[in-house]
Parts: sequence; C-alpha cells; structure tokens
Amino acid sequence: MALVPSSAEPVDSRLLAIAADQLRRKGARSVTVVGVAEAAGMTHANVYRYFPSRAALIDAVAARWLKGLEATLAEIADAPDPADDKLERLLLAVAHAHRDLLVRDRHLFDVYVGAAESSRAVVRKHRARQRQLVDRVVDEGIATGLFEPRDRERALGFVADAVFRFTNPVAVRLDADMPDDVVASRLAAAIRAVQRVLTAGIL
Repeated sequence: MALVPSSAEPVDSRLLAIAADQLRRKGARSVTVVGVAEAAGMTHANVYRYFPSRAALIDAVAARWLKGLEATLAEIADAPDPADDKLERLLLAVAHAHRDLLVRDRHLFDVYVGAAESSRAVVRKHRARQRQLVDRVVDEGIATGLFEPRDRERALGFVADAVFRFTNPVAVRLDADMPDDVVASRLAAAIRAVQRVLTAGIL
C-alpha cells in the first residue's frame, strides 16, 4: 500500500522512513529500491534521484540513526556541567544507545555492524564527529583543572580503549547475550577507571 505523500515532509525523509520500516520488519535483504518506490507511490527512477543505489539508501538509514545519536552527544557536550560529569554522560549515552539499538532494531544494528566492519564512510564520519565531542569535553576538563593528564593524546587513546567494548558495534554484538546488569556494572567500572586516569595524571 503506497504512503500518502505529505507536502510537509521532504521526499528523501519519506523514502528513508519507508526503508527504515522495511528494514526493521524484514531485514536488509528485503529493502529494495523498487519496493521503497512502490510504498512511496513513485517510480524507482525517482528514488534514484535521491539515493544513487540500494546500498546508499540503506547506509542513509544508518546515518539517520547515527545523526540522532550525535545530536544527543552534542547536547551533553554543550551543557554547562563540569567536564567530568559530561564525559561520564557522553560515554554512558554512546554505550546505552548501542545496546538499545541491538535490542530494539537488530536489523539496523546489523547494517551498522557491517558498515563498521568494512569501514564505510557513514561510520568513519560518525566516529570522527564522536571523537571530536569527547576530545572537546576532555580539553574542557584540562582547561578547568579537573583533568591533569601528562600526555593528552595518550589519555584520549585510553578513554577510547577503556570503553571500546561498550561503544564499538562489533564488540557490542559479541556481548549480545550478556545480562544488562553485568554490562552496566562493567561499563561503570570502565568509566571510573577513565575518570581516575584523567584526574590523577596517570598517563
């Protein structure tokens, strides 16, 4: 059944919504340009005006989710809170978003994992933006005296390494069967270690 066009909704957003729904219900293999076009009430040639290929369409669905996560992280980074509090909230937000997507929309999570494993542009750009936000919060902590690392780059590398298990989609999928309370306990311990290293100047 074709969706009724909405003059208030851009065509590319409507196509993404249709593709996301099909992906959620049936998996990536079920998403086709022809199927999305039929649901949108247009020809597949029109879909190609917005997305050059089926792969680009599916990556765009993943990018939409990643942009939502980035908006949440930017909100945290821009908040007037102390840097140590913001860093904890940033790391928790990334980890919780990944775990939530794994449970709520496994097919989209699998697309995300595939993009990460093949280092596609959609994931490379997201990682760069996420790293910029974390770096900004750590730099804010250094500027205000909350964090006193000996070597900024080594300290930033430690932050990424310490929470890798909880923020990398491939690693998160490996822990899919781990109970939530165990994941939460280990994540909290990792964040405590990050805070201790940054405040004590261990690295």
